Amino acid sequence: MKKPIRGDYYVYVYIDPRNHEEFYYGKGQGGRKNAHLRSASRSVKDRRIDAIRRAGLTPSIRVIARGLSEHDALLVEKTLLWRLGKSLTNVSKGHYAKKFRPHDTMHEWLEGFDYRRGVYYYNVGDGRHRNWDDYLRFGFIAGGHGPRWRKAMLGFQPGDIVVAYLKRAGFVGIGRVLASAKPVREVQIKGRPLLAHKKLRCAGMAEDVESDDLCEYVARVKWIRKRSRAEALWKAGLYRTPLLRASLDKQRRTLSFLERGFGVKFEALLKRK
Repeated sequence: MKKPIRGDYYVYVYIDPRNHEEFYYGKGQGGRKNAHLRSASRSVKDRRIDAIRRAGLTPSIRVIARGLSEHDALLVEKTLLWRLGKSLTNVSKGHYAKKFRPHDTMHEWLEGFDYRRGVYYYNVGDGRHRNWDDYLRFGFIAGGHGPRWRKAMLGFQPGDIVVAYLKRAGFVGIGRVLASAKPVREVQIKGRPLLAHKKLRCAGMAEDVESDDLCEYVARVKWIRKRSRAEALWKAGLYRTPLLRASLDKQRRTLSFLERGFGVKFEALLKRK
């Protein structure tokens, strides 16, 4: 028998001649595509082949792609399985399964596909609409009262690590985003609307509360490390910006300072759920 060569892999499909449905994809070399006709198992695929035979027919077997390396054949196979996965009899999810999005997640942003967790600078901006003490007491960050700040808040995704910076003080906290930002009127803290809490110091958060364009947007946060204004960490030359949100990916000096000062490892924080 001729030994298959490295680039002699192919991807094939089984088609039901009764309705022309594709019901099984596979990859192989040589005569692999015909092996399922001799199978004695009772898998969903084999039961379908038996039903086709009882109707006096034979499955149509067609090669879709040929002359492939094994790596490429596996990738083509998985792409086809993902595209038509719910209508197939394949039991195996195929190789590279973790590289493809689950079918039932099209309604949501999915970590690793639509966004990647990151470490982000967050500008507290103490003032009429925001207050660091509120953030510590109730576990959130906020921003809004304009499209620019609303867009910045909506950029935070669950699992992101935020580093809170307080103007004229320094870095005051490190937290993990628990949920995407939403209008302040929709936010519940400890079973009550955030705006209904009497200990909320920043009454200005309620301004323009009914306007999606101008209201304050709030993202729930679990504080991993936190400091008061008087305990803020800072030294000359560290990264800072008037922006509400900014990536710290390339700010190695600042990240190293924060890891030492707060006693954390950002790589480990990003891996935790």
